[in-house]
Amino acid sequence: MLKSADNFCRQAVLYFIFIWFGVMVFAPNLLVLLASFLSRDPIWMLRLPLNLENYRALADTKLLSVILKSLSLAFCTTLFCLLVAYPFTYFIARFAKEYRALFLMLIIVPFWTNSLIRNYALISILGENGIVNSFLLKCGLISHPLKLLYTNLTVFIGMTYTLLPFMILPLYATLEKLDRSLLEAAEDLGAGMTAAFFKVVVPISTPGIVAGCIMVFLPALTLFYVADILGGADSAVVGSVIRDQFITIQDWPVGAAINIALTLFMLLLIHLYFKSGNSVDEGQPIW
Repeated sequence: MLKSADNFCRQAVLYFIFIWFGVMVFAPNLLVLLASFLSRDPIWMLRLPLNLENYRALADTKLLSVILKSLSLAFCTTLFCLLVAYPFTYFIARFAKEYRALFLMLIIVPFWTNSLIRNYALISILGENGIVNSFLLKCGLISHPLKLLYTNLTVFIGMTYTLLPFMILPLYATLEKLDRSLLEAAEDLGAGMTAAFFKVVVPISTPGIVAGCIMVFLPALTLFYVADILGGADSAVVGSVIRDQFITIQDWPVGAAINIALTLFMLLLIHLYFKSGNSVDEGQPIW
């Protein structure tokens, strides 16, 4: 009886997962894919016939400039988060377990507050009468307030502030499992601390690096509210374009085509993630 009940529960959970995935993930994406091949209608938003004109709109110079700018911002945010998070996470993973829990709690605490509110808080820090300018003025380092808000630098700061935990957590999940005896073996074989770090620690943590980069890079392309709050109209990202296509311009087919292009790019990055994990297991390079 217990085995049959256990099997029933497992099957019920599996059916629930498949149904949830089909209703919440597969069906909406299928509708977006269909919409990307339809034509724009001023009343019903979508209409036949099917065509590829929406994908040709991806070659528009204005859209390409926004895409390139978004890619540049996302790349810089991801790289900076990686450079900050990796040494920080590496040292956390080397602490005793009770101290690790404390550091992880401090990392997770910002998630208790909505990210939109946290980005609004940056305005009070970086504004003309904010904390940074007030401190610099009192120290006599500047004679008038600096223009920190509504710049690309501020958007970069907001993206980093919002997404840094998403880089730390995957790295921690990988580095926590690191067997220190491997480092000792490398040192016994004549490798210095630097060589052991780059030849042992970094290759083993490659899945965490790739996962963290994916979790930072993709949101950095689409977090339009960060660009709207801290950067203004001149700091639009791809997510801003998609929002405008659906809400302002109401050109749903073009917005769907841009979304599908981003989805394919996301699938490519996920493929890279699984490939990196398999490559580490087999001792082969990622590429």
